[in-house]
Amino acid sequence: MKTLFFGAGSMASSIISGALASNFLKKEEITVTNRSNQQKLHELTNKLGVSSSYDTKALLQDCDVIILAVKPKDCLDVLSKIKGFISPQCFIISVLAGISLATIEEALNWKGSLARAMPNTSASVGKSATAISFNNVATDQEREWTLGLFNSIGITSITEENQLDLITALSGSGPAYIYYVAEILESAAVDIGLNKKLAKEFIIQTIVGAGEMLKHTGLEAEELRKDVTSQGGTTEAGIKALQQHEVEQAFYDCIESAKNRSEELREEIGRIMQKQSY
Repeated sequence: MKTLFFGAGSMASSIISGALASNFLKKEEITVTNRSNQQKLHELTNKLGVSSSYDTKALLQDCDVIILAVKPKDCLDVLSKIKGFISPQCFIISVLAGISLATIEEALNWKGSLARAMPNTSASVGKSATAISFNNVATDQEREWTLGLFNSIGITSITEENQLDLITALSGSGPAYIYYVAEILESAAVDIGLNKKLAKEFIIQTIVGAGEMLKHTGLEAEELRKDVTSQGGTTEAGIKALQQHEVEQAFYDCIESAKNRSEELREEIGRIMQKQSY
């Protein structure tokens, strides 16, 4: 399948890297373009060995699948640029946070097959978690290909579109939350007296190990936490400090704020479309 990635940022790079590593896609099947950042495009094509071009009309008429992977704020510019050049037989997959299927259909005056997916950047190492929604025109073959693509870079689930804002907040943005926790743990360990290299190594292994325990034991996170937390012990002291600083509430607010922002992005695009009479 000739696949065009519109966007050359971290998400496009992660999906392409994972799909190539799993052999779901081949280099000669992939072309990448973006709005205007030639340096970013050059870096990605050099890194991954795929093709690139700014001949938008030719690219759109010679591809089977378009994957929209630009920043949400840039989507109307991109959709306006490609409108009218897309073959009716082309299949469009959007990984744009917050931008609904209906918005894309309206902006493109599109009557064809369309999917909306929310992966994360762990795709580059085959560990993404991707939720996918389809419009009612997508064929069984297109659904199967989409599942194949995202299964090649992690796990997938078909969901109702109204769940995607929450999933964006949870797993789409989720790796950044984990990196932030790792960043804080490392900083604290170093400040209190541990060697930076050792601190980083042990934090990484601790996060990986905890993830594997959650995945393979079948136990709930609460149960695993309680198994580690002896009364009067060191873990209990650490947990109490987290509770005193209301970390639980902070994570609730984190997920809710990210979800709300996903909804706001869609509303902002909607207002712009109204002003521009789409």
